Amino acid sequence: MEDYVRIFDTTLRDGEQCPGAAMSEDEKVEIAQHLARMKVDIIEAGFPVSSPVQFKAVERIAREIEGPIICGLARALRPDLEAARDALKPAKQKRIHTFIASSPIHMKHKLGKSPSEVLEMARVAVKMARDFVTDVEFSPEDATRSEWEFLRELVEAVIEEGATTINIPDTVGYTTPQEYMDLFRFLKKEVKGADKVIFSAHCHNDLGLAVANSLATVLAGGRQIECTINGIGERAGNTAMEEVVMALKTRKDAFGVETKIDSTLITRGSHLVKTITGMVVQPNKAIVGANAFAHESGIHQDGVIKNRQTYEIMTPESVGLKSNRMVLGRHSGRAGFKDRVIRMGFDPKPEEIDNAYNRFLEIADKKKEVFDEDIAALFQAEISRSQVEEKYRLLSFEQNTGSNQTPSSKISLFIKGETKLAEAHGDGPVDSIFKAINLATGLSPLLSRLVISPVTEGTDAMAEASVTLEDGERRVVGKGDSTDIIEACAKAYINALNRL
Repeated sequence: MEDYVRIFDTTLRDGEQCPGAAMSEDEKVEIAQHLARMKVDIIEAGFPVSSPVQFKAVERIAREIEGPIICGLARALRPDLEAARDALKPAKQKRIHTFIASSPIHMKHKLGKSPSEVLEMARVAVKMARDFVTDVEFSPEDATRSEWEFLRELVEAVIEEGATTINIPDTVGYTTPQEYMDLFRFLKKEVKGADKVIFSAHCHNDLGLAVANSLATVLAGGRQIECTINGIGERAGNTAMEEVVMALKTRKDAFGVETKIDSTLITRGSHLVKTITGMVVQPNKAIVGANAFAHESGIHQDGVIKNRQTYEIMTPESVGLKSNRMVLGRHSGRAGFKDRVIRMGFDPKPEEIDNAYNRFLEIADKKKEVFDEDIAALFQAEISRSQVEEKYRLLSFEQNTGSNQTPSSKISLFIKGETKLAEAHGDGPVDSIFKAINLATGLSPLLSRLVISPVTEGTDAMAEASVTLEDGERRVVGKGDSTDIIEACAKAYINALNRL
């Protein structure tokens, strides 16, 4: 069996379960396409039985994405397993991931089952899944709070039924690196047939130990890590893919193995997930945070100038950055702009370069410096806009606001070849401009989420806005960017309306 660490990406399943991070079908496919380019080994595309939307998204990813194994999640129940089978039919490489709780607290209070009943349900589920596909993963949920001897018996049973990957999840982020490593060593030593399967780690970050715990299992023989881009996920999140990949790459001397991930696409993947979900990446986040390759201290700057390795254990280029800053301005030419965009990992179409360059010039007129993060934001926004038919377009807007007056907005929109004007008052500047847009378009969807975040530092920083709109059963996320926060919000709202 080839000795490397498989990356099982669950951004589209466990990551999406993070409150507010739900994605549309098109957005899931867009992320899956990037994961395939990154050479992820397995993509957990969703939980097919949970809803028709989930089923359709998994089926489409199975049909359109080539390269990685496409995986669907299923409880140890026949309807779940059959839904996963049906959704995965188009995939060239497919896996069913089935699970059942194994800890005393879960078995008693959640399942209301005895250990013997759980053991039998696991056997039946894996046998049924193996009848559907040749690649079956089994997870004893809440494994790190389970009794080790029962885990041994359970894992041995599902291996007998044909499981090919055994995942030992730290479902509630409870374990520690040494404890988790000891558990993996126990199972690999004591379970009959352990040498025939891949052992996998799936960690949550409730105590901030998800990455450390996952890496510990590599030292104990684990050869699959389940993770998400930017570490998004339920509660405090999941193991961050970018941190695991770069830790194994940078410290191969310590771990002895690497992944097959193209790390130069990490930054773009991080920005894509941030833009689609509206989940902000903290500036000091390892690998992909805005400050990950920034140096402000005079001592640090001096050291880096003399030799980058004094304070940088990896290069910005290794994760897809040219450098920590982009010093481009109004006098920069199109060729230089295009070169930087390509170096950042984008594969631009000519019309996308033209539109993004014009936006860049607008920003350069407003800012002293334009950073890599600004370029990534405006280019990702241009890609997003190019993928949606532009039925509505913002032409101009005016606002009146102040402490002693009700905010109002006048807006001019281009709609189906005509210019439409509207004016509205609101509780605040954003509320008034959204109401003006509704008047101009004749639409009034439910605004369920608004996220505004700066791309870089400073009062002249570009702002990114993410707007989630709901209209009946439809739910979309729109994005917009500008150095003007209100304009960014208006663009995001209009982008969402175009998606509706």
